[in-house]
Amino acid sequence: MKAVIFIQLTKRQEAISQIVQENQPITGEKIAELLHVTRATLRSDLVVLTMIGLLDAKPKVGYFYVGIKDEKKEYTYFKDLKVSDIMGVPLIVHQTESVYDVIVKIFMEDAGCAFIQDKKDSFCGVVSRKDLLKASIGGGDLSKIPIGMIMTRVPNVTTVLEEESIFDAIETLVNRQVDSLPVVRLSEDGKTQIVGKLSKTIITKLFLEIKD
Repeated sequence: MKAVIFIQLTKRQEAISQIVQENQPITGEKIAELLHVTRATLRSDLVVLTMIGLLDAKPKVGYFYVGIKDEKKEYTYFKDLKVSDIMGVPLIVHQTESVYDVIVKIFMEDAGCAFIQDKKDSFCGVVSRKDLLKASIGGGDLSKIPIGMIMTRVPNVTTVLEEESIFDAIETLVNRQVDSLPVVRLSEDGKTQIVGKLSKTIITKLFLEIKD
């Protein structure tokens, strides 16, 4: 049996909803202007309101109010989700592996990035396709350059916890403006274990499922 979750909109999300109802179609820039905030400040709110079906967005046109058939300011969804419920399988490599080998793995797995472990199997960094492209252009023997030399290192990598609310994780994903985030588990011995990945593609599939 599917669980039900009730989501309470924030005051700003309620204000955005009201503005769209009264001025639709309206651009994100205009909404930000009316609320006296930056467009970046509203980004996560607009994503949430669109994904839950309260608003609809059309490129080069703006936002429309769709509404949910509930007079209360609580909206019903059919899954009470945590990150662990929807996370994908990560591509994990060790920091001693060569840049060349990681390039091969990324394209064989059709992955957007690879998460890196150290010799203790603890999460220590991430490398993207862009990072690999830069390394390739830079020259050198890629089979002799360890991936640890070019990765973005912890603590400069944003992560989400497996038990975290999916809505909190979505906000983190949007605010960081990245395509995916590593999902981690913190162990008692101080290790940070990679257990999954949360990506924009996974989130999109989730909300398509909710819509259906």
